Amino acid sequence: MDAQNSENRVYIFDTTLRDGEQSPGCSMNPSEKIRLARQLENLGVDIIEAGFPVASEGDFLSVQQIAREIRKSQVAGLARANLPDIDRAWEAIKDAAKPRIHTFISSSDIHLQYQLKKSREQVLKEAREAVRHACGYTGNVEFSPMDATRSDRDYLCEMVEAVIAEGARTVNIPDTVGYAIPEEFGGLIACLFNRVKNIHQAVISVHCHNDLGLAVANSLAAIRNGARQVECTINGIGERAGNTAMEELVMALETRRDLFGMVTGIKTTNIYKTSRLLTQITGVAVQPNKAIVGANAFAHESGIHQDGLIKEKITYEIMTPQSVGIADSNIVLGKHSGRHAVSEHLKKMGHSLTDEQLTRVTASFKELADVKKEVFDEDLEAIVYEQVFRLEDKYRLDYLNVVSGSVAIPTATMRMTIDGQMYQDAGFGIGPVDATFSVIRKITGTNYPLLKYAVNAITGGADAQGEVTVQLRYDDRSVMGHGSHPDVIVASARAYINALNRLEWLKNNIRQREDICAG
Repeated sequence: MDAQNSENRVYIFDTTLRDGEQSPGCSMNPSEKIRLARQLENLGVDIIEAGFPVASEGDFLSVQQIAREIRKSQVAGLARANLPDIDRAWEAIKDAAKPRIHTFISSSDIHLQYQLKKSREQVLKEAREAVRHACGYTGNVEFSPMDATRSDRDYLCEMVEAVIAEGARTVNIPDTVGYAIPEEFGGLIACLFNRVKNIHQAVISVHCHNDLGLAVANSLAAIRNGARQVECTINGIGERAGNTAMEELVMALETRRDLFGMVTGIKTTNIYKTSRLLTQITGVAVQPNKAIVGANAFAHESGIHQDGLIKEKITYEIMTPQSVGIADSNIVLGKHSGRHAVSEHLKKMGHSLTDEQLTRVTASFKELADVKKEVFDEDLEAIVYEQVFRLEDKYRLDYLNVVSGSVAIPTATMRMTIDGQMYQDAGFGIGPVDATFSVIRKITGTNYPLLKYAVNAITGGADAQGEVTVQLRYDDRSVMGHGSHPDVIVASARAYINALNRLEWLKNNIRQREDICAG
């Protein structure tokens, strides 16, 4: 990235795969990470922060795989400001077409005193050494002074100037705990431009958290004061209240280009698809009133609004749904549509499947078309996810039959495959869902606390597919499971089993991290 050519360009640094995955319940396995990375590249993201390679062997391999496959976007690996972390990060990303090392250390006295227990002089020395070491591998080095918004400004300016002098070509200013307000944060960026002598040798970036609901506003304030890179995530996921939402930031710049005069490389028509993909992978749905990608973002119930829209859409819509990839109309496929028609429509949606994958998807589509009057793009997306992109899991649902009613004891009979072996049993509950979860627990021998159970309709209508989210707790962690089916009981079973499979992956990953720490 050339700092001298970035005057009117805002670079998008997506950290969904790193900071976003730290959101409770949002862990992803390696296959899911590479699939999301491909979509981020298609979206036009400039830099993909693929992970924290030193954290575990699983994280290292995921970052390495992404680095080897992604060719257009830069691929960044995160590293603390110490030599072993940086060495490990480089080992993971060295095969990338455009590798970047992102190293960080805290700069606030709060962190220095209570977390690092080091002096300002020690930390500044470590920051300089880390950047110098990283520059020995690549000229594309980014540095972040963590908790910058609560740091002494004199010390922050000194640190920024020092790391630029050592070779950092991007300096990121994090609002790590979401403490700043827009006027204050914009002033901080302006202060750096006024006081750091060599600041024009680097691109200034920002990484804002949403603890006060101001992450996007703070990022926009920073852009108006000279920042030209924003670190953000899809759907705004991330630690605590999350990060700057990529879709909100990009569409604010796009819609108010008259005010900002800035452009990004994001293909906005891929925004909704990317949001849906993340939801499918993590099982974490966005709230209906979420800006840009929420179910109600382009819904109008008020009669006055509806009247205005019919006459002229610009009366109540500042952007079109098509501009972010939301289609107004449903697909025209039905139960009489053939394999070729399904294949062609999937290609328009961006899915190029193998013959075997297309056979499975078409069969599931036919089953759905038999029970639904209308089949929507969202329905097909759910089918593709279920039939193509799920891994071969430890637990698999083979058969489910549920009996329930006002005078019947809810009973679920189920057959599952566990590690290639078939098991069958029955269970009772206070309702059909409870009975279904009961028999799953009996067959699998598990009993994790259920933290959340939610049902949403993927599309409108009484015959809509049910999309179920299940959250299970494991020690002090949690995972989300996701399942869809026209029968919400079957969708519930799929979601619970998906959560169990995610827990198996999580436990394996935790064991790997513990082995690395022990070693």
